[in-house]
Amino acid sequence: MPSNEAFPHLPDDWEPTRATLHAYAHGVSAIPRAHAPAHPKWWHVSLKVADDGLVTDPVQLPNGDSLRLRMDLERHVTVIETSNGPVDEFDMAAGDTGTAFADRLIAAVTGLGLKGEYAREKFENEEVREYDSEAAETFWEALTKAHEVFDAHRTAIDGEVGTLQLWPHGFDLSFEWFGTKIETHEEDGETREYPSQLNLGFYPAGDAYFYSNPWPFDESLTATELPHGAEWHTEGWQGTMLRYADLA
Repeated sequence: MPSNEAFPHLPDDWEPTRATLHAYAHGVSAIPRAHAPAHPKWWHVSLKVADDGLVTDPVQLPNGDSLRLRMDLERHVTVIETSNGPVDEFDMAAGDTGTAFADRLIAAVTGLGLKGEYAREKFENEEVREYDSEAAETFWEALTKAHEVFDAHRTAIDGEVGTLQLWPHGFDLSFEWFGTKIETHEEDGETREYPSQLNLGFYPAGDAYFYSNPWPFDESLTATELPHGAEWHTEGWQGTMLRYADLA
């Protein structure tokens, strides 16, 4: 069960650091996107919360070793490591643009024998990046606390649940709770079938919040009164939100 320690207050001026981590997460995830075994729900491109940072899924190297990338939010470096140990690391406080940071990662894994096409549109950005180590450490504390709470909830509910993961495209931590009803959805000109689902997550940008996002969304749900300061959200995405500051 989760500990009784409170969620930390996220610094009011932490947005530049969050944007830097978001930009660098795009570059980190470009490696498994190109080389890891593809998952039908795209879980292979996400980052997982571990004791030692945000880590990618393993990637097989030509020599038989495995490789992973780790964003260490205590030492403020992104580490490239193989099954034999760390081989390189890159300072996230150095001010590199998103493009430059990703290019350094790609050059490093190329030196380990990986060759492929990378989704450059996902990480190319020429803004010089700011990074405050104290803000990053506070975020890491908040993220690991959120992970602890979500994981306890995830393991206690019935039915099929997805992996708890941080998505680089939105920079949010979430997992899916799948229903038994099958829904049809038009995608790339094809009609595909998916189970109904509820996404539960933590979004740390701006006025940070926790959310639940049902799919498909039934408008009649908004007539339901929500507890503990939660509120309905229907602009851009549909579901419920509970502001992080209120919970903290």
